[in-house]
Amino acid sequence: MNGKNSSCLFCDIARNRISCIPVFESTKLIAFLDIAPIRHGHVQIIPRDHFNYFDELPADLASEIICTGQRIARAQKKLYGVDRVAFLFSGGDIPHAHAHIIPMHQKTDITSRLYIAEETLTFRSTPIASADELEAIAGKLRSTIRLC
Repeated sequence: MNGKNSSCLFCDIARNRISCIPVFESTKLIAFLDIAPIRHGHVQIIPRDHFNYFDELPADLASEIICTGQRIARAQKKLYGVDRVAFLFSGGDIPHAHAHIIPMHQKTDITSRLYIAEETLTFRSTPIASADELEAIAGKLRSTIRLC
């Protein structure tokens, strides 16, 4: 589906109906801080138009998301002193194509079930970052992204 979806959280963010902490914007996409970050500086990039999953994205839009992700990754490396940054398209929780850019402090920051030894996994609620914390991180990222 292309366009807007009236019941989509990310479409509401793209239309400014729900607030976010943006770190980069263009006419076709918005990059903002994840409110339940895996690591400080965890950013999500969404297209302003609705596409359920990444394989539905037009090639030029997918390319813009990847190029923006590379720029954000360079900024994250500078800010957090990490050697690598994870970039992955997702769609598990919200069916609106989106990418995560996460500074990797540990190789297990993004992992697969194949590498987990326990048969039964337990999860806790993800901690929500405070607005002040997100604003401080966003300011640093915005400044650094401009240099990358």
